Amino acid sequence: MDFTSMIKKPGAFLPLVMSFAALATVIIHIILFGVARQADEGVSAHIFQLLIVAEVPVVVFFTIKWLPKFPRQTLETLALQILAVLAALAPVFYFHF
Repeated sequence: MDFTSMIKKPGAFLPLVMSFAALATVIIHIILFGVARQADEGVSAHIFQLLIVAEVPVVVFFTIKWLPKFPRQTLETLALQILAVLAALAPVFYFHF
């Protein structure tokens, strides 16, 4: 199995989609409300938190299922998933939300 086939598995691309949705939530929040801190976290923060936390069981399941069978492709996909999460978290840490 090559990387292209591996990334088509739901356990591989779903965390990527969730990370990009979390990043889009942050970007949309910044566009609409700016980077000023708010007293209440708001809906954007809750959506972001749910998306990031919901990725964990998907990634764990994907890793447990595919790592013994295809270690190199699984680790490549896992690295891509980690980069996607870091990209989603970067604006939060940069702007101190």
